[in-house]
Amino acid sequence: MAKAGVFVCLMIVILDFTAGFLSIQAHITKDKIRHMNAKRFECRQPKNKAFKLGLIAAVLLALSHVSANLLGGCMCICCTEKLEKSSANRKFWFGCLVLSWIVVAVGFPALVMGMLEISKSKGACQQVLHHHCLIVGGILCFVHGILSVGFYVSANVSFEKDGALG
Repeated sequence: MAKAGVFVCLMIVILDFTAGFLSIQAHITKDKIRHMNAKRFECRQPKNKAFKLGLIAAVLLALSHVSANLLGGCMCICCTEKLEKSSANRKFWFGCLVLSWIVVAVGFPALVMGMLEISKSKGACQQVLHHHCLIVGGILCFVHGILSVGFYVSANVSFEKDGALG
């Protein structure tokens, strides 16, 4: 794996971990909204901030997932005949691919539900119903980063070992 591979892995990890951190920050900011018992205008700003943090986290998770699948999956689509000889490394690659899709299928809607719940609250300091969606989405962002790097590295190692990449 060359310098480009290390750069891709770092980019994926940075995107996913930033998304996870921002969604946890959105959860903390949302909790501040709930615990404020002061005037209405004091709660409005954290509500907007929590929504924006959740939105940025969802966009970063989607961007990370798309880039990991495009960069790691293009090699595998081009070399389908090599995939028929399933080695342990290719099984690991496929497992990471499937698990990353499952994690995104759960994490992205969790982030969106957390954001929508914040935006739909009528009162400025009204309690949010699904109060753990953002934290679950944030944790799944970290898991997605680990799985995506495993997916990308195993795809590179698998095909470099067999000479498919040249």
